[in-house]
Amino acid sequence: MTFIAKTFYDLRAVTLEGDSVDFNVYRGRVVLIENVLNQLQTKYPHRLVVLGFPCNQFGYQENCTNPEILNCLQHVRPGNGFKPNFTIFEKCDVNGTNTHPVFAYLKDKLPYPDDDPHSLIQDPKFLVWSPICRTDISWNFEKFLIGPEGEPFKRYSKKFPTVNIEPDIQRLLKLTKN
Repeated sequence: MTFIAKTFYDLRAVTLEGDSVDFNVYRGRVVLIENVLNQLQTKYPHRLVVLGFPCNQFGYQENCTNPEILNCLQHVRPGNGFKPNFTIFEKCDVNGTNTHPVFAYLKDKLPYPDDDPHSLIQDPKFLVWSPICRTDISWNFEKFLIGPEGEPFKRYSKKFPTVNIEPDIQRLLKLTKN
């Protein structure tokens, strides 16, 4: 059974560069967690933190090794010399026996996407982990928004465009002390 942290600030993860990050560094900031690229952090650089977690559990779409991921982003997808302006952590499992503690915590606090509480993976060939749980992340592009006090605020489905999270981010930013 995967360890479930008591608070968001009890969590830690390792970046693609191999640095261990204690989530206490995010105190007082709004945090958006997802496994895709986004540009919202550039609008709120000191008050919004975006954390990316690559995962290969959905159609094996992230089959690069950790050292290859940044090169792939820079030269292949999206390419054109792209360099992320947010922290990317090591590739991890978000479902199943080896669920990363960040996602075990988030799924415990937010068991399903707010905008789509009923959908699950429809095609069983994509269920490549065990055990299968109702709280599982159903595909890439699910997102989690954390308030400035470390409280998980909302989970968004793969269908919810990241840019449409901005009103919730602005609402939470009003609660920050900065």
